[in-house]
Amino acid sequence: MRPHSARVTRPNPAERVRSILLAARSMTVVSDGCHTEVHRLDGAGAMGHMHLHAPPESAPATPHGRLPVRLELTDIAPTAARDRLRARVTLTGLLAAPYDGESHESACMEFGQALLEDSEGRHFVTLDELMAAAPDPIAREEADMLTHLVDEHHELVPLLVRLVQPRPTRDLVRAVPLALDRYGLTLRLEHPTTHLDTRLPFATPISHIDQAGPQIRGLLASARRASHRNHLLA
Repeated sequence: MRPHSARVTRPNPAERVRSILLAARSMTVVSDGCHTEVHRLDGAGAMGHMHLHAPPESAPATPHGRLPVRLELTDIAPTAARDRLRARVTLTGLLAAPYDGESHESACMEFGQALLEDSEGRHFVTLDELMAAAPDPIAREEADMLTHLVDEHHELVPLLVRLVQPRPTRDLVRAVPLALDRYGLTLRLEHPTTHLDTRLPFATPISHIDQAGPQIRGLLASARRASHRNHLLA
């Protein structure tokens, strides 16, 4: 649990899982011995195809005809960073009937557990935590916003590096915007044989997509001030 006095600068595991489920463009459904690749997730997200619900209070010890199911999703950085896999999400549970990948109606999935695997380790998320997590307002637009920054405003990325503390070593090869969420921007700093991810938190978390632009401009303004201070001290 986060201390109330601590400033939140990154999403927690439940928020990460919620965002991946919301923004995913594809997933793999493993059930009844079959692997089904689902690629029509744009807009609806994974939960547009799977409706999660809690097990009944008097759940039987065995499935009694219900089918075990596993949903597998990967979170891939939209930019050409080194090692683009950001996270894996696995949801397990039970289905009342075989999964039909061609159906336009969502299947009802009795929730078992959710597992997030990322660079920080393995994190289990309960259904209550997942449902309580607020959807990230940037999740669906993140890929377009990051690729726009890299393709149309690539000259701003080195400026953002000015905010990184401690300052990167001189063998820095390049910096690539890796992730964007309601709390801030993540840069991947690539060195000849290693890489390091660093967070640039927004002044305040955003609650609506329209706030993303001003917050990014706020980071750039801070970077310009940092650059000016360093120039005066040089």
